[in-house]
Amino acid sequence: MQEIMQFVSRHPILCVAWIGLLAAVLFTTFKGITSKVKVITRGEATRLINKEEAVVVDLRQRDDFRKGHIAGAINLLPAEIKANNLGELDKHKDKPIIVVDGGGVQAQEPANTLVKAGFEKVTVLKDGISGWSGENLPLVRGK
Repeated sequence: MQEIMQFVSRHPILCVAWIGLLAAVLFTTFKGITSKVKVITRGEATRLINKEEAVVVDLRQRDDFRKGHIAGAINLLPAEIKANNLGELDKHKDKPIIVVDGGGVQAQEPANTLVKAGFEKVTVLKDGISGWSGENLPLVRGK
């Protein structure tokens, strides 16, 4: 115990940094556990699409969407979701929704917005389209 106290007294900035990192990890973990939006794997996503007729919402820009997207995906920008401009997605409130972005990083906030808009089962695809194409899963071009 005395060695720990010496270390803390000699390296206070390092100790504060470690405490900050620990707090960030705990916060992120707790937030993920309590969130209504779950992150799913590509296998879970394909099961939802094939068995439960899940609707894929692709958040990428129109040009990226045209270059390759999951079959049947609806292209909505995060700003459109935030403005509650959901278009054809409104018809699918009772179906599972899979929110997809380029790398799986920016989909959480639009997914939370969809939950607040009344969608029952909203999930986010882990690693987004880059993970999907990285496992050589099919992408459709055009539209």
